[in-house]
Amino acid sequence: MSVRKVGETQPQPEEGGSAQTSQSIRISKSAEDTDKKGTNRRLKDVEICVPIVYGTIAFYLGRKASESQSHKWTVYVRGATNEDLGVVVKRVIFQLHPSFNNPMRVVDSPPFELTECGWGEFEISISLFFHSDVCERQLDLFHPLKLYTEDESGPQSTKKPVVMESYNELVFPDPSEAFVARVQNHPAVVVPRLPAGFNLPNPESIDRVNEKGRGDTKDHPLSQWFLNFSEPDELLKLAAARQEVQAHIVNVRRKLSMLDGVPQLSKPPSGYEYT
Repeated sequence: MSVRKVGETQPQPEEGGSAQTSQSIRISKSAEDTDKKGTNRRLKDVEICVPIVYGTIAFYLGRKASESQSHKWTVYVRGATNEDLGVVVKRVIFQLHPSFNNPMRVVDSPPFELTECGWGEFEISISLFFHSDVCERQLDLFHPLKLYTEDESGPQSTKKPVVMESYNELVFPDPSEAFVARVQNHPAVVVPRLPAGFNLPNPESIDRVNEKGRGDTKDHPLSQWFLNFSEPDELLKLAAARQEVQAHIVNVRRKLSMLDGVPQLSKPPSGYEYT
């Protein structure tokens, strides 16, 4: 298990928080995703998009810290707008470092998260399992647990956590009619407009393991630390990064031009001899 920094991150959107590069993940259907009955028919040339965020939030324990437990942290998978992912995701398995007791943790109901204490940083494997009408394949993600800020010169804060999150869009091409019928009005899922007059079957309900538990994270005790991955914010981040790169290019060009203007020595300076 490595200590301190793990992996490369993008420029931090705020102090103590960092976001990794976003991307879209296309989840193609497997050979097992066959049409067994009418409600499993596929909608050709249609794509369902599910924006998700997965990450970690770590708090320094301060006076309560010990050599083996210096931080309390939570790893999670949430909807990008903090909506309930249980309509798409059935189960999440978090694979922790082997030094933990029972390192493979299974979470069968939303919110999909777990909290632990430790001292070191390591990569967490996050496996997503979907409902049968969504996809038969699992999706494996990997995320570095981050306990320390980039600037380690100052004292650690017990009030402001270190946040590390990644944003992805799960894309399901040619979804089943049953899947579309269930999620067409769900806020966590982006469903395209279907052709006029197209009739979907009656949606089938998804059995919840824990019906009393809230699947969304809008009132989550850590929600104040969640990063915002809205499109305007992403555009602002890209614009700021572009300006930073352009300023760096101008600076490098200025230094190169100064070097080009310095005459090259054809013989050693006075007082020196070749040996």
